[in-house]
Amino acid sequence: MKIDLLCHFEMDAGFPAHYEAAGFALHFALTPKDRNNLPADVAAKIRAVLTVGSIGLTAEQMDAMPKLEIICAQGVGFEQIDIAAARARNIQVTHGPGTNNSAVADHTLALMLAITRNIPDFDHRVRTGQWARSRIVTPGMFGKKLGIIGLGNIGMQIAHRCAGGFDMPVGYFNRRPVADSRYQYFDSRQSLARWADYLVVATPGGKETLNLIDAEVLRELGPRGYLINIARGTVVDTRAVIESLNNHTIAGAALDVLAGEPEVPEELVGITGNLVLTPHVAGRSPEAMSNMMKQVLENLNAHFSGQPVVTPVPA
Repeated sequence: MKIDLLCHFEMDAGFPAHYEAAGFALHFALTPKDRNNLPADVAAKIRAVLTVGSIGLTAEQMDAMPKLEIICAQGVGFEQIDIAAARARNIQVTHGPGTNNSAVADHTLALMLAITRNIPDFDHRVRTGQWARSRIVTPGMFGKKLGIIGLGNIGMQIAHRCAGGFDMPVGYFNRRPVADSRYQYFDSRQSLARWADYLVVATPGGKETLNLIDAEVLRELGPRGYLINIARGTVVDTRAVIESLNNHTIAGAALDVLAGEPEVPEELVGITGNLVLTPHVAGRSPEAMSNMMKQVLENLNAHFSGQPVVTPVPA
């Protein structure tokens, strides 16, 4: 008999077959309406949920699935899963640390170069017959100062790429210094932003980091500084970014994530020249997606065979 698994997102081609071969019967709830109004016959048999940190699972949604035993967050984030509610109901929760680190770090460098060298705008101009009028001078990235908010696994990979490939001095802000790190520690967001040419946000989402990058931090970053966000949209105050870009009080921003995504504020859509947007795809390389699927299956198989899960969320 197959174990009923509820998924909150569309799977990549070929992935459903892997879950089915592993003994799972897939059900999908792709919208908030679907997740809050599961058919009673489906909700009654769900034993596992596969979600992502930005979607999560509420206590009320858990209550609708009386047989629920395990929630798996694909990827490292789990900020919208009600962990306290899950533990009160003896529901196991796992996540996927390390599965997409390389992909996110690669995408970060791509965003940094794209906003620095004006790549999207140059591409548009060449395609619209503006070659001769487009050959303006743009800055370089080599040797500039990189500030990282959140020097975890992904932040460390970004630091290594920038320090090793672009000879960039690296500083970071964390709740506490990282032991044995060769990078410079700053004890406040503001002081790091004041020092940095690039401010990369690589911290987890959730209530503790809500609007961590606010108007004050952006003022410290200044008119020669670039903001790069590959973490969660909620970590950055979107309104402050819009005002900073429109007033040119920062040099530019490159954002892979937005608060309220997939909705994009009209004010952001209208900003050109000093803004690059991508649709939360930093972690979506073929290798990363395969790694995430394999880790989810490892956790599911461990749980349903009576073994400890591989990657439980931190206590």
